[in-house]
Amino acid sequence: DRQTLLAVLQFLRRSNLRESEEILRREARLLSDDLGGSAATVASSSPGVAAATAVPPGKGGARAGAAGSLPGAGGRPLPAGPLGPGGALRFPQPRGLAVMLRHKGRFGGGVVVEDQPDVSAVLSAYNQQGDPTLYEEYYSGLKHFIECSLDCHRAELSQLFYPLFVHMYLELVYNQHESEAKSFFERFHGDQECYYQDDLRVLSSLTKKEHMKGNETMLDFRTSKFVLRISRDSYQLLKRHLQEKQNNQIWNIVQEHLYIDIFDGMPRSKQQIDAMVGSLAGEAKREANKAKVFFGLLKEPEFDVPLDDEDEEGENEEGKPKKKKPKKDSVGSKSKKQDPNAPPQNRIPLPELKDSDKLDKVMNMKEAARRVRLGPECLPSICFYTFLNAYQGLTAVDITDDSSMIVGGFADSTVRVWSVTPKKLRSVKTAADLSLIDKESDDVLERIMDEKTASELKILYGHSGPVYGTSFSPDRNYLLSCSEDGTVRLWSLQTFTCLVGYKGHNYPVWDTQFSPYGYYFVSGGHDRVARLWATDHYQPLRIFAGHLADVTCTRFHPNSNYIATGSADRTVRLWDVLNGNCVRIFTGHKGPIHSLAFSPNGRFLATGATDGRVLLWDIGHGLMVGELKGHTDTIYALRFSRDGEILASGSMDNTVRLWDAVKAFEDLETDDFTTATGHINLPENSQDLLLGTYMTKSTPVVHLHFTRRNLLLAAGAYSSQ
Repeated sequence: DRQTLLAVLQFLRRSNLRESEEILRREARLLSDDLGGSAATVASSSPGVAAATAVPPGKGGARAGAAGSLPGAGGRPLPAGPLGPGGALRFPQPRGLAVMLRHKGRFGGGVVVEDQPDVSAVLSAYNQQGDPTLYEEYYSGLKHFIECSLDCHRAELSQLFYPLFVHMYLELVYNQHESEAKSFFERFHGDQECYYQDDLRVLSSLTKKEHMKGNETMLDFRTSKFVLRISRDSYQLLKRHLQEKQNNQIWNIVQEHLYIDIFDGMPRSKQQIDAMVGSLAGEAKREANKAKVFFGLLKEPEFDVPLDDEDEEGENEEGKPKKKKPKKDSVGSKSKKQDPNAPPQNRIPLPELKDSDKLDKVMNMKEAARRVRLGPECLPSICFYTFLNAYQGLTAVDITDDSSMIVGGFADSTVRVWSVTPKKLRSVKTAADLSLIDKESDDVLERIMDEKTASELKILYGHSGPVYGTSFSPDRNYLLSCSEDGTVRLWSLQTFTCLVGYKGHNYPVWDTQFSPYGYYFVSGGHDRVARLWATDHYQPLRIFAGHLADVTCTRFHPNSNYIATGSADRTVRLWDVLNGNCVRIFTGHKGPIHSLAFSPNGRFLATGATDGRVLLWDIGHGLMVGELKGHTDTIYALRFSRDGEILASGSMDNTVRLWDAVKAFEDLETDDFTTATGHINLPENSQDLLLGTYMTKSTPVVHLHFTRRNLLLAAGAYSSQ
């Protein structure tokens, strides 16, 4: 839209961003004299506010003003996002401008809009003409209609209650009908589903127009359309009812703030809907889970494994893929073919294998030959590491892949590393001592270690707030920790000192994890985004934005091409590392998500949340395929055994539970119909999948880990209450 373009050019000129103005004009093929005449008329719309023009509703459906506002003009200064080096705005082509200006909602001219919704602009969409006294009548009328409709439609249409309730309440509050809002809330809040209780508590505290300004949850609800998935028949029924009744108030809200994803076919049952709803913005649109995902494993580099005498009998046993890095035993593995679902080997650059890595793989394969085959008849032994007297407050745990070290992150901002084998932890000698060593000797790696520093425990100081996440690198040379202080730190396990502090998050960082191939790592925090880093870059390589609340946990896919994030908005997203796109959105949890685990074959994802349920997802089809009920409190730890036969879950209810993963994933209904409509049929109870429950005396389970031989290690801090 030419007018808008001129307004932005005008703004850039006034802000002395000549370079950006030039680039934009070249992109849009505008001559400089165009700016002189026609922009003058635009700029005069209102002094002190960045000139804004309305885009006709027909174009792109959204009306918006100029991007970027002037400080003190009711808007915020231009976000730093699109500014390139030297303050030049990066616009790939004129379309980039449209992206910046595109925004849902109906904004009049003269309102300043940015990519980040401006508070007053977002709220102004609530300027309604409806009669405040009739809101209760409208709502109860719709409620009566839905409750009297046929059973098959009732379950689907009941999904409307919650989003309508919130929007009508906010509309009343915004237009300062405070007493009507209060009585509306009191009359209908009890009808909402129990899993919305926390959101309703936030809502009940918003009783004045001023309260709405700084409330993020509220803004999210306003700017992201609430998604409902409804069959065509149910939708027609609703539409007919609202149009006959001339119930414009509700119809406006439905059109303005809800996204109705209509599918052809049978309406879903109450149980099918309940399994999928509960997130902050409703269900995921079906489009969101259509993209192709390469969930297969990468082919392993081949090298010969020297066989020891005692390994002879293990020679013919096929090496199974293991938990963290899926590797095959090249001695006896049957297939050397590429997995058809695997990404191309060079899709993302992965670090080269060092000699020490190859040595470690050989060790790993020898261990794999002695691995216990688990199953319902053969459950793993569980070894529990209890942190006693952890008055510092244990907040995170990780165990190295070879189970030789364990790390704890604590609320007193320390990171503590223990050796769990008889081998003590030693630092490298000082530079002066190192210069005396004969570098050609065979045991040079042994000689560089300083015996005087040997101890079972090393304490790492550096963070200035509780440490919420820890992760060892696959080669055991590095350790990551993330903290409330907003930083992620990389520590050397050779010198036990901090090498780098990565600053990118401005708020607490809740979780961090190394890629299964090392080099890359991911972090997620209170600022609602996850970031992908490489150890040798001090700035993130990718920023994954899309969650509506804190990113509480992060996990790499075994092939390192994807990252899963769990959030307090009660959704799980899968991101593509290559281009930063969100390729899957999974909804169904009724509380913030605190644990994620990929199956060793890369096909499935297990997620655990504060609702005490473990949900199982088929990544390729983008479907929920299972629900494991049994825990009574938040699930903080999930792990698949090395061969993927068993899923272990650990919870704040002081138990470890073992589930039959093979049975959970066999004979799945993933035909086209199920994928298209999301009609998932979960078994009524998951008790037949539960293989065992193991209580601790009074220790919440914070971390689980299967050793290379399938012994299950668990960890937590004893709590005396």
